[in-house]
Amino acid sequence: MHRMSSQDAAFLHIEDDTTSMHIGSVVVLEGPAPAYDGICRFVEAKLPQVPRYRQKVRFVPMEMGRPVWVDDAHFHLPYHVRHTALPPPGGEEELRNLVGQLMSQQLDRTRPLWEMWFVEGLEDNHWAIVSKLHHCMVDGISATDILTVLLDDRPEGTLPPRAVWLPQDEPSDAQLLFDAVVERWTSPYEQVRAIRSLLRAPRQLAQLTQETIKGSLSFAQLARPTVATSLSGPIGPHRRWAWARTSLADVQTVRAAMGGTVNDVILATIAGGFRELLLARGEPVTGTVVRSLVPVSVRRPGEQGEHNNRVSAMFVELPVGEPDPGKRLGAIAAQMQDLKASRQAVAGESLVSMAGFAPPMMLALGTRVAARWPQRNVNTVTTNVPGPQRPMYAMGRRVLETFPYVPIANNVRIGVAIVSYVGQLNVGVTGDYDTAPDIDILCRGVENSMAELVKAAERAAAPGKTPAPAVP
Repeated sequence: MHRMSSQDAAFLHIEDDTTSMHIGSVVVLEGPAPAYDGICRFVEAKLPQVPRYRQKVRFVPMEMGRPVWVDDAHFHLPYHVRHTALPPPGGEEELRNLVGQLMSQQLDRTRPLWEMWFVEGLEDNHWAIVSKLHHCMVDGISATDILTVLLDDRPEGTLPPRAVWLPQDEPSDAQLLFDAVVERWTSPYEQVRAIRSLLRAPRQLAQLTQETIKGSLSFAQLARPTVATSLSGPIGPHRRWAWARTSLADVQTVRAAMGGTVNDVILATIAGGFRELLLARGEPVTGTVVRSLVPVSVRRPGEQGEHNNRVSAMFVELPVGEPDPGKRLGAIAAQMQDLKASRQAVAGESLVSMAGFAPPMMLALGTRVAARWPQRNVNTVTTNVPGPQRPMYAMGRRVLETFPYVPIANNVRIGVAIVSYVGQLNVGVTGDYDTAPDIDILCRGVENSMAELVKAAERAAAPGKTPAPAVP
């Protein structure tokens, strides 16, 4: 039995009838598609490396403690590994529509919180794996870790013999309540001991305190609501999904000639995409910014492979009012340097950690109230997760492309996720079905913005021009 962190539990409490808090991915593979039984055997062989896939959530009575993970004695793999096919012609539009439908359905909380859909019928004899994992299980980094565990790094991957899995006995409600009460009595001692260990290193404590205070001051900008646009407002339970394709080579071309980090270039292209979307909707963009929550991993080297959430956040204002792509990049690069210097992510991590001191009942109630309170301070979310840069395989078939899925919530009608794989840099865009029917325009805008930046970089790197230094 393993108790969730306050951050993991928050992703459960946020979920309601219109908000599904699962993240996901779409992996397109070369053909021919394997048999369904073969896929089940392939996934079954990987389960010992991901124990959470055979565990379910149990809630403590009266919310006297945070939820816990327990073994599901009735775990049935075919319930989680599902089989479907695209209607002809099996093109990109059909696949995107299917993903939107699958992601609109919430995961069953009485079972392990994941699904994997095996999709046949893609054009060019391809097939796909669509995965859904609840955000309380993983963040973007650990979800990518799981993907690399489930896939092979060689085409001739072999499956180990079937292993017998014996689930631990499931605790009763009385046991859950007892353990939660005992933990509440003992945890202050553990917290005091942790504080004492910090006090033994006063220099580190002083630095952390200084960075937290400095970063907290930078959150003052969030008190100012953004300009009202169609990007924010109530959402429904159904989703649309689309994608854009770019490449790491294009990003490096832009960086070498115009400066900035990889993330700066990506955010500049996203800003260009939102600019095109707002213009297509007939909305004014002059002087407008789109404020994006940008998750930042605070996972330390020794925490790789842990299946939980270890994220903080920064809040970036995308300059959609700037028509020049190079100036957009420059504005974002300068802003990101300021945000990093402000230690905003450090402050965010400290504030999230403080939630662990709150009584679980108050944590659950506060999260639910906050999730349902209409907000105008954040317009979108933009998350960038590095993926494997070596080819991956499933049952001897090579992964050709992978695209991410990010959930949306609380007046945010569009979310953007980016993942890299073997030189590709692919963008997945989630939209509310009823209020964001035109997310394809945003996707084409991202691709157009990258093309404009590459042309500007080539002009800047022409003979007689001095390339700007790239920011590491």
